[in-house]
Amino acid sequence: MRCYFQAFLLCMVFTFLSLLYVFNQLASTLEDRDDWNLKEQEITDKRSHDYGHLLRKNPGLTGLPHREEELDRCKSLSVSYWNPYRRLPADVCGVNCLLESSLRERSVSALKEHSNERSHLAVVACGPRLEETLTMLKSAVLLSKKPLHFYIFAEDDLHDHFRNALDSWPRTVQTKFNFTIYPITFPKENVKEWKKLFKPCASQRLFLPPVEDIWALFAQFKSSHIAGMAPEHEEPRIGWYNRFARHPYYGKTGINSGVMLMNMTRLREKSFKNDMTILALKWEEILMPLLQKYKLNITWGDQDLLNIIFHHNPESLYVFPCQWNYRPDHCIYGSNCQQADQEGVFILHGNRGVYHDDKQPAFRAVYEAIQKYTFGEDMETSLLQPLEASLQATTNTYCGRASHLFTKKLKQSIMSVQQDAARKR
Repeated sequence: MRCYFQAFLLCMVFTFLSLLYVFNQLASTLEDRDDWNLKEQEITDKRSHDYGHLLRKNPGLTGLPHREEELDRCKSLSVSYWNPYRRLPADVCGVNCLLESSLRERSVSALKEHSNERSHLAVVACGPRLEETLTMLKSAVLLSKKPLHFYIFAEDDLHDHFRNALDSWPRTVQTKFNFTIYPITFPKENVKEWKKLFKPCASQRLFLPPVEDIWALFAQFKSSHIAGMAPEHEEPRIGWYNRFARHPYYGKTGINSGVMLMNMTRLREKSFKNDMTILALKWEEILMPLLQKYKLNITWGDQDLLNIIFHHNPESLYVFPCQWNYRPDHCIYGSNCQQADQEGVFILHGNRGVYHDDKQPAFRAVYEAIQKYTFGEDMETSLLQPLEASLQATTNTYCGRASHLFTKKLKQSIMSVQQDAARKR
């Protein structure tokens, strides 16, 4: 009996200590919430004051700019962060293939009323990617019926090459687009770190439908959406992030930044939740701290940073189907993009250098067909038919066996463009 009594007393002590711990945690949580509300109010009232003392001392906060300095940087346009598109005018959008939107809160009917509004396409080019970027822009202007504006971020020694090439296109083609060329710049204090982050530029995409088709996806954005991307993988068994990532990522398999829709107005206004500070940070404030915290764990550079950001802000991302960002991963082991199987490939993303080597000849065939096409010639006989003939020789690969998906939407686009041109005659 004495043993039972001692056991009873011991249980009562443990229960009391447990309750004490719970009440202590609850009080701490309520205190933190009150502090957070107070800090939010302080920040609202004193936007121009230094807020560094409010940040948690977690890794990755070195280099976090003060708000006044960042505003000066925005005004001077002297440098830009990893994503140079923040320097675009506030009323435009753009594509790295980043397509970025200034559409704000428009409905589908409002979009139809603005059918003649320009689509905005931003690209980044450096080193040997001049010809590849021009081929991408060519694919966009060939198949689009709406006017376009190109925002070209390029190394200084490429600027004249771009101007000369675009000015050499036929006058009838030049009437379909405008372009602006910007330098590629990085924050002075972190230039080397940003330049070595994965790849400083990437332009290996080709448009198979008109650009306005992907532009129309902005109408499907909810009010919380600031960007749109496709999943990194559709099949988790071959997914990279869910098997190997050492950092947070979006959803089940992560997202791929190869084709990205961006609503620049919302992006500039958005404050992002994060795992570094109790404060929500602006776009230009969050990138360097994230890089410093995760630089030893990221493999795919900017794409990994975007995965981390949208992991903590999933409500801000619109996920579009894989046919808008079709890569060798979707066919190299057999077809695993169901939407492309049904409707065809819309944007072909030739990552891993497949437009220039022999690893995936079907991708290279599409690139070379568009590159060799001469403006003004009949697209059916001078682009589509030669491409179909080239693709016939690639059926020894899985992607080659799915190559009919590469031309399915292209056929429709060519027919639509030709019919539109005939109506205007």
